[in-house]
Amino acid sequence: MVKELIRFIYVIVGNLHRAWMIPLMGYYSRHPEKYSERFRYEYNKHAIRLMNHTGRIYTQAYGAENLPKDGGYVMFANHQGKYDALGIMLTHEEPCSVVMDEARSKMPLVKQFIDMVGGKRLCLHDLRQAARVIREVSKEVGYGRKYIIFPAGGYSHRNGNHVDAFKAGSFKSAMRAKAPIVPVALVDSWKVFDLWSLRKVNTQVYYLKPIPYEEYRNMKSVEVAKLVYDRITAAIAYAEKYHPEIAVIQ
Repeated sequence: MVKELIRFIYVIVGNLHRAWMIPLMGYYSRHPEKYSERFRYEYNKHAIRLMNHTGRIYTQAYGAENLPKDGGYVMFANHQGKYDALGIMLTHEEPCSVVMDEARSKMPLVKQFIDMVGGKRLCLHDLRQAARVIREVSKEVGYGRKYIIFPAGGYSHRNGNHVDAFKAGSFKSAMRAKAPIVPVALVDSWKVFDLWSLRKVNTQVYYLKPIPYEEYRNMKSVEVAKLVYDRITAAIAYAEKYHPEIAVIQ
């Protein structure tokens, strides 16, 4: 376990002099009437940049021009590790939130990050609670919010860029909101906290072409899951061959 968290521990220790930021983030998240969604989101990104500087983490985004210009949408990404949501938020200009496994969301600092963006905590083994979260996300996306969902539901340590199977139910949040689905391919994100090393690490975020409601309206959730899965795996294959310009048109 320590091996898997060596960079995480290094980042925490390297930023102990900034520990005052954690209770401050808690205060900001408890007072959304004082601190706007944009303010809280930008503060999160500021914290991520500090963490990345200490941990020698570099993230490059491709395909931001693919993101819908107006309204809410749901980004569905492959899941590789603890850095995944941070890499997306760092490179996503507009405020967005995330749906996360409740157990993982209680780690120090992770909790503050989730609270700052009004994230949803999902109990993976409580179907009733999961259904309620899906309804809440659908409603908020309908109002214009953006969300990140990892449809694999979890990840295996050191899975490389292998894409785990997607759970079809995850896509119902976007389908009920009749919102665009944005596939997001993460490459080498697993290296941030799963490598037994502190050497410089580079990760990539690929924002693929959105799938409008009109394209998937007659599809079942299982079919939508396969469509997104295939596009993400194809994008990762091109990205690993150093063809980002092809990856982002999948």
